[in-house]
Amino acid sequence: MPLIRPFAGLRPVAGRAEDVVAPPYDVLNSAEARTRAAGRPWSFLHVSKAEIDLPEGADPHADEVYARAASNLQSMLQEGVLVRDPQPCYYIYRLVMGDHRQTGLVAAASVAAYDSNRIRKHEFTRPDKEDDRVRQIEALQAQTGPVLLAYESRPDVDALLEAVTARDPDVDLVADDGISHALWAVSEQAVIEQISSAFDAMPALYIADGHHRSAAASRVAVSHGGSDAASWFLTVIFPHRQMQILDYNRVVRDLSGMSAETFLARVAERFEVVPVADPVHPQGPGHFGMYLAGQWYRLAARPENIPADPVGRLDVSVLANQLLSPLLGIEDPRRETRIDFVGGIRGLEELERRVDSGEMAVAFSMYATRMEDLMAVADAGEVMPPKSTWFEPKLADGLVSLVID
Repeated sequence: MPLIRPFAGLRPVAGRAEDVVAPPYDVLNSAEARTRAAGRPWSFLHVSKAEIDLPEGADPHADEVYARAASNLQSMLQEGVLVRDPQPCYYIYRLVMGDHRQTGLVAAASVAAYDSNRIRKHEFTRPDKEDDRVRQIEALQAQTGPVLLAYESRPDVDALLEAVTARDPDVDLVADDGISHALWAVSEQAVIEQISSAFDAMPALYIADGHHRSAAASRVAVSHGGSDAASWFLTVIFPHRQMQILDYNRVVRDLSGMSAETFLARVAERFEVVPVADPVHPQGPGHFGMYLAGQWYRLAARPENIPADPVGRLDVSVLANQLLSPLLGIEDPRRETRIDFVGGIRGLEELERRVDSGEMAVAFSMYATRMEDLMAVADAGEVMPPKSTWFEPKLADGLVSLVID
């Protein structure tokens, strides 16, 4: 079974991509999606967040939401806003965010490779979130939210993808969040065969974001009796060295009954603690920032408290095992309501704001998880703690979709 293959993508016709592309379904709530789609009848949010076309307060998981999503997709087809390519293609996708640029491949990836762990995971999934994605795929008979994958960077493969971008892109736009999206369709059979061979030689691909979409695709393949069309799922695959993980910071509501002074003393028993004047961007693994009672501190984990195993040595694990659990009693961050997580895209000012407002008692700034660490965890068959990674920039929904009928 090939690892990946080209497919006849469903995508906006020339000149309509700006009308269609939208943020991923899972980065906006219903109210935000309603605002972003206002005045944009062809925004893909009408497919990915179809509750925005029902009365406010509609249950996003109600049957009519999935039915409306399917109806909206059909309207885009009937009005000629979307069209399916006449032949299987690969697509080269470039994202630019400020000075950061990454170039990857849009491809159909094998469900069998996912099931056999050749496409490797690093997170647990929740059945309710899987159910939502299964229902969306079944209603649309298409996969519209790409799974973000990584391959271990290889200069020859990186160069192969970059070579396609020497010509003008088929799509080139700047979304309303300032992110640039460019897309090149690859229909030349010789290039397709080069790409397929290069990826088939890889031992593994790694899920960066989209574990629920991947698991849902596997379930859909089973429900379709292993049909060929349903045995593939929509992915965008980037070289791991080009991917950008931002910090995923923590804020905690209270100090578990301790005063700020007592808590600080307890922290100093486990970390080197240095008060500083400016907000702390940790400079490497094992280092953290802490904002407490209007003061920033640099924290450094003691080497003897950093395990060697792939999960235990992660900064999110060190903070959890050395501070959040023993000092603040936060045992399960997935269910604990006293802790919240703040994506690094919001800046350290957001940590200060939430503590200074009295909403939270203490904040921790993190050093961003490295792709090499994510891959090591996946290779070991282990699972990362929740909220370990925050990838930017985000992929666009609606740029290319995979029909499974």
